[in-house]
Amino acid sequence: MPQWDDDRPLVGRDAELARLLTTVDRALEGRAGAVLLAGDAGVGKTRLLDELAARAAERGLRVLTGHCVDLGDVGLPYLPFVDLLRPVAAGSGQPGLPELLSGRGAPAVPELPAGDADLGRPLVRRPVADSGRLQLFESVATLLGELAADTPLLVILEDLHWADRSSRDLLRYLLARLGEESIALVASYRSDDLHRRHPLRPLLAELVRLPVVERLELAPLPDAAVGELLRGLAAGVPDRTVEDVVARAEGNAFYAEELLAAGLAGETLPLGLTDVLLARVEQLGQAAQQVLRVAAVAGRQVRHDLVAAVSGLPPADLEAALAEAVHRHLLVVSHDGRYRFRHALLREAVLADLLPGERVRLHATTAAHLAATPGAGTAAELAHHARASNDLGGALSASLEAAAEACRAGAPAEQLQHLEAALALWPAVPDAVARAGRDQPSLLLDSAAAARTAGEPQRAVALIRAALDLLGPDGDPVERARVHYRLAQALGRIEDQAAAYRESSRAMALVPADPPSPVRTWAAATHARTSWALGRRAEAGAAADEALAAADALGLDSAWADTAVSLARLRGGSDLTGRLEEALVRARRSGDTDVEMRVLFNLAVVPYEAGDVAATLRWVDEALLRAAELGVEWSFYGAELRHLGVSARYVSGDWDGSLALADRLARVPEMAAHVRAAGLLVQVGRGDPSAAERVVWAHGLTERLDAHVLLLLATAGAEIDLAAWAGDAGTALERAGVAVRQVQAHWDADRLAVLRLVATALAPVGDAAAAARLQGDETAARRWVRAGEELVAEARAAVEDHRRGVGPFGVEAAAWQARVEAEAARLAGRAEPALWRAAVDAFGYGHVYEQARSRWRLAEALLAADDRAAAAEELRAAAEVAARLGAAPLRSAVTALARRGRLDVPGVGRVPDAAAVLTPREAEVLRLLAQGRTNRQIGAELYMSEKTASVHVSRILAKLGAGGRTEAVALAAARGLLAPASG
Repeated sequence: MPQWDDDRPLVGRDAELARLLTTVDRALEGRAGAVLLAGDAGVGKTRLLDELAARAAERGLRVLTGHCVDLGDVGLPYLPFVDLLRPVAAGSGQPGLPELLSGRGAPAVPELPAGDADLGRPLVRRPVADSGRLQLFESVATLLGELAADTPLLVILEDLHWADRSSRDLLRYLLARLGEESIALVASYRSDDLHRRHPLRPLLAELVRLPVVERLELAPLPDAAVGELLRGLAAGVPDRTVEDVVARAEGNAFYAEELLAAGLAGETLPLGLTDVLLARVEQLGQAAQQVLRVAAVAGRQVRHDLVAAVSGLPPADLEAALAEAVHRHLLVVSHDGRYRFRHALLREAVLADLLPGERVRLHATTAAHLAATPGAGTAAELAHHARASNDLGGALSASLEAAAEACRAGAPAEQLQHLEAALALWPAVPDAVARAGRDQPSLLLDSAAAARTAGEPQRAVALIRAALDLLGPDGDPVERARVHYRLAQALGRIEDQAAAYRESSRAMALVPADPPSPVRTWAAATHARTSWALGRRAEAGAAADEALAAADALGLDSAWADTAVSLARLRGGSDLTGRLEEALVRARRSGDTDVEMRVLFNLAVVPYEAGDVAATLRWVDEALLRAAELGVEWSFYGAELRHLGVSARYVSGDWDGSLALADRLARVPEMAAHVRAAGLLVQVGRGDPSAAERVVWAHGLTERLDAHVLLLLATAGAEIDLAAWAGDAGTALERAGVAVRQVQAHWDADRLAVLRLVATALAPVGDAAAAARLQGDETAARRWVRAGEELVAEARAAVEDHRRGVGPFGVEAAAWQARVEAEAARLAGRAEPALWRAAVDAFGYGHVYEQARSRWRLAEALLAADDRAAAAEELRAAAEVAARLGAAPLRSAVTALARRGRLDVPGVGRVPDAAAVLTPREAEVLRLLAQGRTNRQIGAELYMSEKTASVHVSRILAKLGAGGRTEAVALAAARGLLAPASG
């Protein structure tokens, strides 16, 4: 079992720590205060107090800590105060604690031994009268006051729920006496241990009325904080493991740590954690324990009538047992009157403790009650209990009903879960076909449809292939055709276009075109899509014409709408949106949500390709509302619409909205991970420090989902941009090269998306080539130019292949093509303002950030052409956008260029003239340094000795804070200390 470090950072408790430090700060000002810190066992009270103690010590307070110990009903008197005062006695010069207290008016007390084994001996050996006890209380209060007069105190009492009566009385006395002393007192206790008759409850009620006392409830950690905690405990923990532990721990730090350790060790519920949880159960009476067993079998929440029916307890005994479980904080009463376990892991522990026979019996009794009592539970509950009690036929029927309920509720993930449960039971139920009302291949197709809607396309493919295997080569041709075209649709959604085309071709071959039939119509509609994806335009057009005519004749609105979308995209035309809107009407009339979402996606993407980002966002917002209404948010087109919304908001300059949409839902199917990855461009553009970590996450997913091209593009684009802003031309080149080859493998001729990758990677490569030229390293310059030219060739080839195989392209691709050509000129060392002006104009369709980035490069080219006024104007526009978007890297680049060119750009500031930083002689030396000259060459040219030149170089490095000659030149260029022409 892993052991975690104790010095890891505190996670998720900033607000609580701030409140506690407020009390500490009051003590520093000479005002006493106390906090009663409440929280469930394991929620993190001790870790928070450790952090508080460390922070208080840093502020100059003396920290005294006392611990209460569970010693049963009879505790040792004053144990926590003995614990916290022992260090005082040890450092006071007094023989021991009794003498220290006796000198302040307390009755004589025996000396306490120094060994830890005897720490629990009482503060006084003999019983004392009330007056004697009062003297003892006063002596402790006086001692603390004297200590605080020298150094402010933080007194911590842990686990007050175990405190003995004497300690509770002493605490009451001390808190009542607190006033102007420099003392902060914090006492922690477990709120889940405070049953109705717990002796601490009346004391707490009394203490919170004191003016110096406040109560702080330590709530469970938020899920994000638990995730951060887990990743801090063990590096490289898979996301799925973290999500599972977060869900099970429910904000309890101790449970999370134990579950993570158990998961890493291959366990389910850790034995140690089970023992901790069951120890509280075993304190209950037998009837209350029976109630918990029934509740554990029933589920996380349970109705009173079910407990009564299954437990078999008389009403009076049942009520007493439930009251005991509730008062002991093992069960809590929900607002709807049902009982639920205070923590899900408690239920797991009770379940794990059941004997197999007892568990089966309780499940069977529960299932019988649910089946016999209308409205007593859901079909999903009945399926669970029937399966657990070995009633496999009943479980199959209930699973199918539960799937139907989930479908009606718009919950495709749950629908898939229940359908797969039915599939697993199918071989063991002789009358499965009669119970299901369909054969197994049909059930597999239904399951595949649910998987597709739930955002699990890979699972859908597997289920459809299983149906195809069951039908076999000799199966009914119509049924086989239906399975083939559905498999083609599913394969298209995992980017396997060649396999999709083969499957749609097989479907077409199995069913004749005449007479028209629904299966043939859908086969043709699907074949139109798969043929178009492979550039088989004539074949696609013929299949679409056939499908559209047949759908019209048969009244198949969904097939008509689907085919109309394919034809509209295939043939284009001026009334493209009008035809898509007609398809939307028919799709909605048919009730086919998948086709409806496809139409909505195309209605959104058509204006995006035309450069109308505002129209795209209107359609995206409408479509996402509709997807949520239908419960298909993570279906293929639901996810694509969300991805388009993230991208379109990024393009329009609504970066906050883009990030919010990318992160709106906590759990995202892996096949929809590109939605979240699309938000990386905003993080990189803003210079967010967490972007690098998130890029690593996305890169790991791309390796696992190597056919997910949109995820690849989002990840590679962010990686390349991150490397570009860091000046890491090598990484940018490597990632661009890999990504370009991967996109070509999957998308072949339709791969214009590589233009953005190439253009972004060319930026740092051009910088590297320019720096090499500046330093006179022609070999390095040629190497960078050759590498960049290879990327330029890839981009130009993608453009030509698209024109030959697909046709014209939209404004975004045209803008990136213009950027590639401008970067290619810069790579070759040519300042081409006209090319950069073309890029600025091309991105003017609505891409706010990339237009600003192009303006920055245009300003650089204008400076090289000595058009300073125009350069300043472009930089001003770029600076305004960078500031509005919070694009820190672009703002820094604009600032550096303005300073290098000594341009007056509002909000950027100006750098002093070189003469204000360097002497005239040092400026001459710097100029030669930038040309890559050695100290001997500098000396020869400036008529000085090599040693004198070395001294000048050293002074320049010191003034610039540079570690070497190359860095000095780079810093000088960035600060505008080199002539503009040399930049």
